[in-house]
Amino acid sequence: MAAPAYESDKVATPAPEKFAADKDNASIAKGSAVDSELSIIPGSEGVTEHEMNTLRHVRDKMPWQAFSIAVVEFAERWTYYGTTNIFNNYIRAPLPPGSTSGAVLRENRSVGIAGALGKGQQISFAIRTFNSFFVYITPFVGAILADTKWGRYKTICIFTVVIFMGHIILVGSAAPSSIAKPDVALGLLVLAIFVMAIGAGSIKSNVSPMIAEQYTGKFRKETLPSGETVIISPSITIQSIYLYFYMAINLGSTAAISASFLARDQGYWVAYLVPTCVFAMVPIVLYACRNNYVKTPPRGSIILETFRVVGMCLAAQWALNPVTFVRNIKGEAFWDVAKPSSYSGGTMPAKITWDEEFVGEVARTMAACKVFLFFPIFWLCYSQIDGNLGTVAAGMRLNGTPNDLIQNLNPISIIIMIPIFERGVYPLLRKRGINFSPIKRIAFGFLVAGFAMAYAAVLQKYLYDTSPCHDKRPSECVDAKKNPLSSPINVWVVSGPYILVGMAEIFASVTSLEYAYTKAPVRMKSVVMAFSQLQTALASALNFALVDVNVEDKFQWLFASFGIIAVIFAGLFYWTFRDLDRAEIRLNAIGTSDRAGFAGEAPAREGVVAEKA
Repeated sequence: MAAPAYESDKVATPAPEKFAADKDNASIAKGSAVDSELSIIPGSEGVTEHEMNTLRHVRDKMPWQAFSIAVVEFAERWTYYGTTNIFNNYIRAPLPPGSTSGAVLRENRSVGIAGALGKGQQISFAIRTFNSFFVYITPFVGAILADTKWGRYKTICIFTVVIFMGHIILVGSAAPSSIAKPDVALGLLVLAIFVMAIGAGSIKSNVSPMIAEQYTGKFRKETLPSGETVIISPSITIQSIYLYFYMAINLGSTAAISASFLARDQGYWVAYLVPTCVFAMVPIVLYACRNNYVKTPPRGSIILETFRVVGMCLAAQWALNPVTFVRNIKGEAFWDVAKPSSYSGGTMPAKITWDEEFVGEVARTMAACKVFLFFPIFWLCYSQIDGNLGTVAAGMRLNGTPNDLIQNLNPISIIIMIPIFERGVYPLLRKRGINFSPIKRIAFGFLVAGFAMAYAAVLQKYLYDTSPCHDKRPSECVDAKKNPLSSPINVWVVSGPYILVGMAEIFASVTSLEYAYTKAPVRMKSVVMAFSQLQTALASALNFALVDVNVEDKFQWLFASFGIIAVIFAGLFYWTFRDLDRAEIRLNAIGTSDRAGFAGEAPAREGVVAEKA
């Protein structure tokens, strides 16, 4: 008799229908994979997901109109940094011996420092901080006017006149007759700062998006002369546009090189007059290129509609329990109540005057704005090279170098590094398959800024120890004849923080411009850009609270504290936004269709897209 078969010995024979089911499932799985490979990326010229994931991405040709707008920004930044970078000595230091204009007598230039009002470090810091605060809060003025009334081009033209008025007042404040009455000169300086900040801020929020919107390309395939098929990427092109735009900004920043020597050798009224003359090229360029720009016209109540969408969603998720409310806000269904598709028949509320895509655009805008909320810490680090490190340099061995000249190492280093990153580092990373996305770049920028502050803290400690006065105020150390007594440390040693902060700007600041542009709805790019720049104003407001510790004898601990905080925020930033990092391509695709967001209208754009303006 045969032994009974154990369960483990049995060979199951599948039923015919089981074979059929497996075959069908395999076909479905295979079909899904094929469908995924053949699905077209929204907003592209026939590029599939498979091609997007497997082909190398390169940038497109950049339009010449973008470079003309970069010239405008170059001139505007020349006037800004060619004046603000010498505010520290102008306000802080007294007139040099025998001077009426702030200039140093020829025989004293090897050790002498230009000055005028003699108001001290704290008043200098407070006024410079007010300038930074106001110039970065006024972008909302220009942004709202551009998005709702005038459009970006007209807004830039109008506020160009405002900047001119401010510069005329500034030159008057530095005339020898004004400097003879320091309180009068200081009052005129504050008025000039107020007027120039309104103009510069309103231009700033519009130049940044206008330069990028000159490029209108989409994802597409192209075969290179080598035979390689690549993806022409708008996002990489925008990244390159903003890198070179930032280079133009920093080329303008190097105006402070001439400003430092002009102030030392000729006096402050001459140093302020030269940037005013340079700014004269702005209206010329804007007028000459007026018929060639892509111009996005204002769209009326877009901001109000955005507030209504956000308000409607917040009201639907409201809860008395704060924990529940926060959980509801973070839920995936947060935006559903504002979507027309959530309602059937005639149940949609009358206040919903937007379409489905507009809700997606608002969600993307809110996500971008959350990213910018981390930036005040970054700009606090940057603010140290904007003035405090100039005071550090004043206590070192100058060898004829103006102490406020050293801060120009920051823009010079950026100018040198940007082509290296754009042509070398970033393409190499993409070729190696390393996704150095915007979120990663910003986090790394925070980290580098932290290292810069650590360098400054260590340097300040050595400066305290080697200054002849040993009172922790090296910049004020003088002999009996009021001639400066300096530390034996060469002033060029302070270049480290300037270069490191420059690198941090390439990673964080440039990327924030790119992020603000790519994540904002077409009609709200100026407002989102203004919100990103508002973070600099918030950093200045925080600096106001730190006036008591922004004194030379506390610089070491100030720099060290900023360094530690920046490193911590680098980790917190990436941890908070790692989900956005993974959704980068999907977020960029929102709003790239031909719909405007209201009732399916096509966006009316002036200029070369529709017609010559």
